[in-house]
Amino acid sequence: MKAARKVDNRMDRRSAPRFAFIAEAQVIEILSDTKLRAQTSDFSSGGCFLDMLNPSPMGTEIRITISHGGDKFTAIGKVIFVSPNMGMGVAFTTIESAQLQVLNKWLSALSHPG
Repeated sequence: MKAARKVDNRMDRRSAPRFAFIAEAQVIEILSDTKLRAQTSDFSSGGCFLDMLNPSPMGTEIRITISHGGDKFTAIGKVIFVSPNMGMGVAFTTIESAQLQVLNKWLSALSHPG
């Protein structure tokens, strides 16, 4: 079993820089197994904002898979705020160690464009 990193979003939530980042995302609500499609609009080491017309309710635990540039990033997250008919803010709560490589690759490219 791969090691996973628990994310302390109380510390990470506002201290992590956010970047504009457009990518396709698949969301699965863990309790209901409901599958949803979305698109990211911003991204950080602690979470992302997902553009979608029918966001999940606040507090919903999700598995999110984001696809970009041939790579996929998967994490467990929690909906921490909802903008009706706009989207939802997701905080990553568990990121497996193998997924950290993808996350760090994307964040490095976003923080050093060009």
